[in-house]
Amino acid sequence: MKRLLAALVILAAGLLPLRPAQAASLVEVTGFGSNPTNLRMHLYVPDNVGPRPAILVAVHYCTGTGPAFYSGTEFASLADRYGFIVIYPSATRSGQCFDVYTSGALTHNGNSDPVGIVSMVNYVKSRYNADPDRVFATGASSGGMMTNVLLGDYPDVFRAGAAFMGVPFACFATTGGSTWNSQCANGQLIRTAQQWGDLVRGAYPGYTGPRPRMQIWHGTEDATLRYPNFQEQIKQWTNVHGLSQTPTSTDTPRSGWTRTRYGTQVEAISLQGVGHNLPLSGQAAMAISFFGLDGTQPSPSPSPSPSPSPSPSPSPSPSPSPSPTPSPNNGPCRVAYTVNPWNTGLTASVTITNTGTSPVNSWNLAFTLPSGQTVTSAWNSTVSPASGNVTARNLAYNATIPVNGTQSFGFNANHSGNTARPSAFTLNGTACTVV
Repeated sequence: MKRLLAALVILAAGLLPLRPAQAASLVEVTGFGSNPTNLRMHLYVPDNVGPRPAILVAVHYCTGTGPAFYSGTEFASLADRYGFIVIYPSATRSGQCFDVYTSGALTHNGNSDPVGIVSMVNYVKSRYNADPDRVFATGASSGGMMTNVLLGDYPDVFRAGAAFMGVPFACFATTGGSTWNSQCANGQLIRTAQQWGDLVRGAYPGYTGPRPRMQIWHGTEDATLRYPNFQEQIKQWTNVHGLSQTPTSTDTPRSGWTRTRYGTQVEAISLQGVGHNLPLSGQAAMAISFFGLDGTQPSPSPSPSPSPSPSPSPSPSPSPSPSPTPSPNNGPCRVAYTVNPWNTGLTASVTITNTGTSPVNSWNLAFTLPSGQTVTSAWNSTVSPASGNVTARNLAYNATIPVNGTQSFGFNANHSGNTARPSAFTLNGTACTVV
């Protein structure tokens, strides 16, 4: 993890104390339970802690510590305001990175860091009569990776997570004792949503209960854990929840911040021009709001774990319009196309909806890439040629689009400054409506 360590020296230097002095203080806890990797535990219990408090696990970056994350982020001051308890784990291995790469770390009740962190949670539940239905995880960089791991390993413990500049569950998996996965770090590990979702489901075989909600944060200029990891996390957690990769809503909480929501279970915030130096001021409060710890009503708890593949969302059949102007949904197909750009690259997510009257049994979607864009990798389809007039073709497992059903695919591309989207699409030779 040498590259991650070097990058995070800058992060550590920028984490200035944000909290005024309080009567409550950070306290180290020992003897908290099973702890196979000798993690340290620091605990912050605010003065106004309630009789049935929520728990937040806040996980530091490489080179950091629990006390540094306590001093340099807003989570403790938010705990003062809203009365929840914060656990700050500390990694003690060389480099002070968390294990997000061994098989023991990527398995429910394995033999690595997640076991020790869950022991900390169980200690707080017992000692402070904490609410087991309000346990959450967050973290930055190595801690963002660990947030993904905790939610994958322990869906029975955590109700939601907020991962800042992380990578998908199991993306950093390595063999032979290595602690660094360059392919994942550089955003080159591209899998289908189904494959990413299967990795999460495989961490706890046989589990059929609710899955945690997930909030994902990433800067477009992240040079340590590169921006394509943002889209790969979206693919993973939407698949885990049986959701489409097409956002149900999009907004801009702040200038340069683009938030996309996928049902009530997944939301993702892309930060234009931001590098590997999260969380910034205000982001912690948005995470706390996503958890419902700020007094607002959180989104409803997820239903029991859905089937691995997202089910298409039916939409009503179009009705004929007396107007000569065609209705947006009265063609045989509809295409939603979103672009997340960074540096000289971009990620495109495409959803095809069959608005015709008969199933599509195999599909090819033709469109013209804007000048300067060149496809480098794709998922859920093959895309050729790499530039100009391209065609995306189905794979064996996603050839059928039922009436009112959808299929989604995506790709990464390089660009020379033009990040526009195509203006027109044809499905099997017939023009589609663009939304």
